[in-house]
Amino acid sequence: MKTQRQAKIMEIISTQDIETQEQLLQTLQAEGFLCTQATVSRDIKELRIVKELTSFGTYRYTSAAKEGPSTFSTRLNTIFRECITSFDYAQNIIVIKTMPGLASAAASAVDAMAMSVVVGTLAGDDTVFIVMRDNNAAAAFCGEIRNLLS
Repeated sequence: MKTQRQAKIMEIISTQDIETQEQLLQTLQAEGFLCTQATVSRDIKELRIVKELTSFGTYRYTSAAKEGPSTFSTRLNTIFRECITSFDYAQNIIVIKTMPGLASAAASAVDAMAMSVVVGTLAGDDTVFIVMRDNNAAAAFCGEIRNLLS
């Protein structure tokens, strides 16, 4: 649901001039996404959405400029697809098993995402531990990894 909601947010801000979180929330709800302002606020932060000045002197939400090779879609896709052998979570801790020597690359890719729900990562030779803020965040991130690998 989170992935679908965030995709809809990106679609909305690319096709409409949205000035406030409240306006974005109302538009999402009109599209059938039942969420709160706090959820929208977290999505804005995770998606790195910023406000830009329009030619009319107003502000609108837009996606931030891509960071090149450190973006989620390029860096994590490559690293995760090539090196992850398995993953699972227990409560708020995710354990990712990689091919030997590649755990640091996987942990670095997660760190580069700068997600507020990630407390920290620890990498060994073939194992990465990721501490998440809560159990739901761990489950959601594992779901994203599963989608990425399939």
